[in-house]
Amino acid sequence: MSGQDRPVLGVGMVGHAFMGRVHSQAWRSVRAFFDVPCTPVMAAVAGRSPERVRAAAERLGWASAETDWRALLRRDDIDLIDICTPGDTHAEIAIAALEAGKHVLCEKPLANTVAEAEAMAAAAERAAARGVRAMVAFNYRRVPAVALARRLVAEGRLGAIRHIRAQYLQDWLVDPEHPLTWRLRRDKAGSGALGDIGAHIIDTAQFITGERITGVTALTETFVRERPDGDGGRGPVTVDDAALFLARTTGGALASFEATRFATGRKNALRIEINGSEGSVAFDFEAMNELWFHDATLDDAEGGFRRILATEADHPYAGAWWPPGHLLGYEHTFTHEIADLLSAIAAGADPEPSFADGLQVQRVLAAVEASAASGGGWTPVP
Repeated sequence: MSGQDRPVLGVGMVGHAFMGRVHSQAWRSVRAFFDVPCTPVMAAVAGRSPERVRAAAERLGWASAETDWRALLRRDDIDLIDICTPGDTHAEIAIAALEAGKHVLCEKPLANTVAEAEAMAAAAERAAARGVRAMVAFNYRRVPAVALARRLVAEGRLGAIRHIRAQYLQDWLVDPEHPLTWRLRRDKAGSGALGDIGAHIIDTAQFITGERITGVTALTETFVRERPDGDGGRGPVTVDDAALFLARTTGGALASFEATRFATGRKNALRIEINGSEGSVAFDFEAMNELWFHDATLDDAEGGFRRILATEADHPYAGAWWPPGHLLGYEHTFTHEIADLLSAIAAGADPEPSFADGLQVQRVLAAVEASAASGGGWTPVP
């Protein structure tokens, strides 16, 4: 089928800052590299400032601009709403879009509270009965090396999963004079490092292993409690700066998780190691094209971790891009995400991760906060 014969899918995006820029890049590039079953058209972007949203539309490749996201829902040329806003707006926008018959792609974490996530998952379930699809944007699932790790686990190459160790380490808040952005306000972000980056390692661990977290014991800390508020004063930081927790999974594995934005010298170190009875895998996003694999079925003379450069044509997603050894980057994960979403919509299938998956991660986040608030007591995940 030629590109001209494929159905058009009009896209409206809400928000045009960091995530909006990344998503725009993905919408622009997906057809150039993936044989997607429909043609996405970047119809409109919505933002609050008329000047800024018009400039964003021109710079990022959107055909038009709106100053109210509700206008996107009324437009017949828009079939999908892409939500790239702070977490406090996710539920209202997503539920309204699904009820209006628009497919939805929503940035993570799905919501700021379990109640909001439950309402979103219920709306997605109702919409799916009408053929309307919803997906939450956990992009690290789409790193070729991470998807390869999932394949190795699914094939039984690691045997029974025994241990999970996951970290997400950043340092952009180390300076106590860093301004009080929305990410440091509970009313906007829901939580701090826990929801912002901890949600990613929760989803990544569950995705690779195919197991769910069943309970946690946790600690959280806010190291800098006041920051410059932009008006000449200082305001309170109302979220965590770091979160640590232990967990068990449905398969009986023991797990440890660490999310912090105070790991001096670490810029975007999403790290995960899975140990099983027959082997192990290890990954670090700061070397995102590499997966380390240990096959424990080999004898000691041949054993040990070996480096797999996940850029071969038969590695997940990699064959759509460059020759082997020509590396991919952060932005490619979002293009993979869009390609998978478009394929699911065309097939009439529920994309993954679903809003139900996002709800499950939200329940883990809530259990971590509840455990930390109780002094680290064991807290089951519903």
